[in-house]
Parts: sequence; structure tokens; C-alpha cells
Amino acid sequence: MNILELSEQEIIRRNSLEQLRRMGIDPYPAAAFAVDGYAGEIKASFRDDAEPRQVTVAGRIMSRRIMGKASFMELQDATGRIQVYLTRDDLCPDENHTELYNTVFRKLLDIGDFVGVRGFVFRTQMGEISVHARELTVLSKSLRPLPIVKEKDGVVYDGFSDPEQRYRQRYVDLIVNAGVKDLFLKRTKIFNSMRAFFNEKGYIEVDTPVLQTLPGGAAARPFITHHNALDIPLYLRIANELYLKRLIVGGFEGVYEFSRNFRNEGMDRTHNPEFTCMEIYVACKDYLWMMEFTEQLLERVCMDVLGDTAVKIGDREIDFKPPYRRVTITEAIREHTGVDIGGMDENALRAACDRLGVEQDETMGKGKLIDVLFGEKCEHTYIQPTFITDYPVEMSPLTKRHRVRPELTERFELMINGKEIANAYSELNDPIDQRQRFEEQLRLSEKGDNEAMYIDEDFLRALEYGMPPTSGMGIGMDRLTMFLTGQESIQEVLLFPQMRPEKPARKDPPEKYAACGIAEAWAPVLQKAGFPTVASLAGANPQLVRQALFDINKKYKLELENPSAREVEAWIEAVSGQQVQS
Repeated sequence: MNILELSEQEIIRRNSLEQLRRMGIDPYPAAAFAVDGYAGEIKASFRDDAEPRQVTVAGRIMSRRIMGKASFMELQDATGRIQVYLTRDDLCPDENHTELYNTVFRKLLDIGDFVGVRGFVFRTQMGEISVHARELTVLSKSLRPLPIVKEKDGVVYDGFSDPEQRYRQRYVDLIVNAGVKDLFLKRTKIFNSMRAFFNEKGYIEVDTPVLQTLPGGAAARPFITHHNALDIPLYLRIANELYLKRLIVGGFEGVYEFSRNFRNEGMDRTHNPEFTCMEIYVACKDYLWMMEFTEQLLERVCMDVLGDTAVKIGDREIDFKPPYRRVTITEAIREHTGVDIGGMDENALRAACDRLGVEQDETMGKGKLIDVLFGEKCEHTYIQPTFITDYPVEMSPLTKRHRVRPELTERFELMINGKEIANAYSELNDPIDQRQRFEEQLRLSEKGDNEAMYIDEDFLRALEYGMPPTSGMGIGMDRLTMFLTGQESIQEVLLFPQMRPEKPARKDPPEKYAACGIAEAWAPVLQKAGFPTVASLAGANPQLVRQALFDINKKYKLELENPSAREVEAWIEAVSGQQVQS
């Protein structure tokens, strides 16, 4: 790496790294370090009247206070932070060999470094549970300085708070921002609670393909890739529904999967193109049973993770305690728009959308028109958990027709905080009806609907072997995690949300500087001085430029021959003349 690309702190840390190696200390040792104590557990189990406990801890140095022969540092491990007390006499009992304390700890270690400590637990005079160090081991040298987040009287200063930086550098976010790791631990608890609930019912967790020859199970635009060995196009999974239903055909009573799905669509505070969905299918059940099952599931998850069914999201308190309100989609649209969509054809729906100012286009069929009408005028109003039920057939190509009203289907979506969190059906198991629904989707595709479903002949063949009455349900795990942790952006609950690639700062190549009479060796120095392009030199003060070059040459020990005042003036004149010509 070019030394000019490093900050002063990075150069100092690299120098410390080399000095450790010269002292015979490996800054990245290969041997295991046997840890037997962790910050959270040590503090929780400490008793003042007990014998001093011998412990071995490891963690990242987060702060230091050096006070002559004695010092304190704070270590952060996976469970929290703990103070460590160190003295020169403890670490270096031989007075003729004090390098470990005087040189290694005081001069060569930095905030961010990983160290291991062996010692005993005690309480300081200030009342803080700490580890009294007897041995110190360097485990990993940090070459980049951490942002130093300060807190006083509950107010955070110099926080690592820019969302783009936090999401791009989640590893730094986890280190320095309190509460971020706890949020992701809660996410894991949500998944574990669901698994336990399903497993107690005897349902089986399975895996289905991510790469599929046909993208099915949802109305969404897929990502397309190519399989070189088979020489065929493949699609990244948009849903796993059709595969899970094949397993019900095969004889499983209940199957579920936490699947990574991919949809080549928009991004916002509640959407990410790569997301996690839980889907479950249970034989001999219907959507009415699934509503009660969903209520039981979410109540259980809330109690396991939060110890309560109520959660705060912004200024709203949402209670997951059953029962949840049930409203048909027809009633919802009538309530919020005054429009009764019952019996409306496509033209009537278009006219209603126009009257209400709902944007639509010619590619949309009846189902999509109802969907955008509900989404724009109704969805955001359902804050407390509410089941929206009985969708028209045109909106639900995989759903069984309603047992009383055949123009509707036995489907519900669960709305929470104005967003869909779950989608469920009494699953369509009539292969003839299913083929007709797929063919209608094909007609929509031919009209230009790029989210219409494909005809999956193998899935139709599976249904022809017979699938028992089945209910299925999918939950967006990222949104659920948002709600149960009180977050308002999906990026906060994804460890690595999708983002545009970072754009490196624009810099001209050395040859472009050379074309203006500037020696190529000076190009990176000029860029370090704040002139990343040749054009940025135009009109610069020659004296200030020359002084900056002198300072960098000396500071970084580049040993370049400093340019004369006339040379720098000539550079700037050449650049300025070039700018005038262009």
C-alpha cells in the first residue's frame, strides 16, 4: 500500500506492528487462546465474600488510562465490557525486563487491539468489578483506528451514526454502537422461537432450491442467472411455495423453511431485494385455522423475545395479544374510499382508480388494480394487527376459491403498523383450476405485466397426483424483526443490506500530471496535498502548494528532491493554460 494513502494513525499502528515483530511478539498468533470467562457472566456471578476467581478473558481494548506503574483498560468481548487492572510489577516481575508493560502495553498497543488477560476477579475501591491482570497476550493488532464514541449524562458525542457508513461498515457499527449487537441477537431469538413453536407441533424444517428453472410462488420480478454446466438460464428464488407444496403432495403433514428470497424490485425503508421469508404448509387445514395459528405464533414469539406482547414502534404501541381484527378486502376498500369493488370489471376498476387519483397503467389486470387501490388508500391505516381477508380470485392465483363466494378466495394478509407482515391461503389443490389460473397469468404477462407468474408444468403434475386440503402461510422475517425491535427501517435489521458500490474518489493518473511537466513521483504527493486531479491545480497559490509538498515529503520520509518555487509556478501555469484551451 502506498504510504500516502494512509492516515497518520495508520502509519503509527503499522510501525508499532513492526516493532512488536522485532521484539519477537507475533501480533497475529496462530495458537488457540483458552478463554474461560466472559464479561457479562463474570459480573453477574461475582460475590464479594467468595474466594478470588481465576479467569482468562479476551477482548478488544476500548479505552485505556495509563498512570505510571499502574493502568486500567476496558475490554469488550461478545457479552459486554469489563475493566482490567494492570501493574508493571505484576506483568514484569523481573525488574530488568519491563518491556511488556513499559513498551508493549504503554506504547505499542492501541484502542481496537485484541488482547488476552489471565488474572483474578476483584472489586475496585470505586466499586467496579474488574480483572486484576497477571499475564497479557497480544492476540491481534488493529491497523485502523476506531471511531471514538463518547457518552456523558446519557448524551452521545462523536457517534458513528451516519446510516450509509454504518450499513457499509457493519463490523464497526457492532463494535462502537451500544445496542446494535443486542438487536441482532433478538433477531436470532425470533427465529429460534418460531422454530421451537413449529417443532413442538411436529412440523419439519426443510430446504428447497434457491436456483430454479421457473420462478414461482409469488408475483414478483426475478433475478436471472446462467448455469454454465447445464447451459440453461436459472432464476433466483422469489418464493419457495411451490416446492413446499410438492412436499405435502409427497406425504409430509407439515413443512416449513426460512428461505432467502430475491426480488429484482425497488428498495425503500421496508423493502430489500434480498430478504428472509418463513413459509409453512400444513395438511388438512384451512385459512381460518391458519389465522388462529398465526395469532398463537406471534404471541409466543413476543413473549419469548420481549417478555410482553406490546411493543413500541416510534410513537405507536402495538399489541400482539390475540384476537386480531378481521376485515374483508372489499369492506376495507369500501370503508376507506366509499367504492364497492364487488362485481366490478376491469374497466369499472380503472374508472374508480382514476376518480380516486390512484396511479395505474394498461398492463394491470383486475387483480393488480385492486391491489394498488388497497395499497394506496387502505393499507397504511391498519396499525394494530389486522387480518385482511377474502381477496378476489384475480389477485390470488394459488388460492382455493371461497367456499361460499366463488368469485373470492380463502386468503388473508396480516397488516401491522400499516404494512403487510404475513400472507396465507387455503391452498388451491384442484389441478384443473390451477392450470386455468396459470393461463390467466400468462395472458397478463403477454399484456406486459412483468410480475405475472409462469406456468409450472411440474407443479401441476404434482397436484394431479393429489394434494390434501392444505393451508400455507408466509411471514416476512425482516419486517417482523423491525416491528419487534421497534425499528422503522429494514436496513437496521439486516446485517449487510444491499447498497450501491462505493465510488472511489476521482484521481488523475500520474501520466496526466506528467503531461503538464510535473514529475510522476510528485503526482501522489500533490493528491495527498488536496489536488486529486490536474484541473484542481488551476489557479492554486504556488507558495502554498510548494509548502504543502515540503511538509508531506518530510513527514512521510519520501526523500524526494523538493521542487523550486519556479518549478511549482510552471506547473500551475501549464495546468491553467491547459484549462483555458479546453
